[in-house]
Amino acid sequence: MLRFSRAALYAVVPAELVFAVLLVSGVSLPLPVVAVAEVAVAAVLVLEAVTAYRLFSAARRGGADRRAAFRAAYEQLVPEQVRRIMGFDLKGMISLALWVARRRHGVPDGATAVSYSGAQTLTMTIFLGAMVVELVVAEVLLRAFDAPVGLRAVVLVADAYTVLIVLAVIAACVTRPHVVSDDEIRIRYGAFFDLRVPRERIAAVRHVRNFNESATVKVDGDRLAVAVASQTNLVLELTEPVTAVRPLGRRAEVHTIRLFADDPTAALAALRPRGQHAPGAGSRPVS
Repeated sequence: MLRFSRAALYAVVPAELVFAVLLVSGVSLPLPVVAVAEVAVAAVLVLEAVTAYRLFSAARRGGADRRAAFRAAYEQLVPEQVRRIMGFDLKGMISLALWVARRRHGVPDGATAVSYSGAQTLTMTIFLGAMVVELVVAEVLLRAFDAPVGLRAVVLVADAYTVLIVLAVIAACVTRPHVVSDDEIRIRYGAFFDLRVPRERIAAVRHVRNFNESATVKVDGDRLAVAVASQTNLVLELTEPVTAVRPLGRRAEVHTIRLFADDPTAALAALRPRGQHAPGAGSRPVS
């Protein structure tokens, strides 16, 4: 029943979105089609409610309190990938508020914040400007072709939401830096990635220059790269692996971590164990 509920949800939600777009765009749909669509949506909602109640009841019988049972039902009913995508949006909106308030997330007193957003800010700002221009041009063209008000509203909302998401990504990268504390190193990329590495597991820290990273978060064997603008400039060698959770939930055990810092020299000083002197200025590329 759980699999059937998930499949029904995946099928009905996109179909309902398309149906809503057609209606607000002024498309006249036959009454039987509208009736069938609404009955299907109602049936899926009932199915989801019944499935959620059964999962909740099973968790309660297992000894969980109401809050834990509700959370367990939610996590079983909604796939992890969907939950994580919803979490990205929520964290992005919180990051926008933090950005406006000039505050940072997850940087406790005594910890060192290591920024990484500088290398991509200009590119993302140009991209954001292009999206705003596209929003205006789309509205002008739709008006010129006498498009229905509903269709123009849908396009406007979709474009505005995309602009908001890009702003949220920029804000998340600014307000969620890497964090170095006495106990751990927290490696992040905006709202999409967050890895905590205990300091006692760090065997060595090296300054490198690598400009050809192929993805923002990539795992190759036991090596993890968290890049910014295709760049990394620091490497952490670990004494034992840690579990990295990629943006959509896939997990990997990693023994080497490459990351980027706007000021690698300052980051290297913060990352190096207390009392360890800085090595020579030479750097070598990552293999």
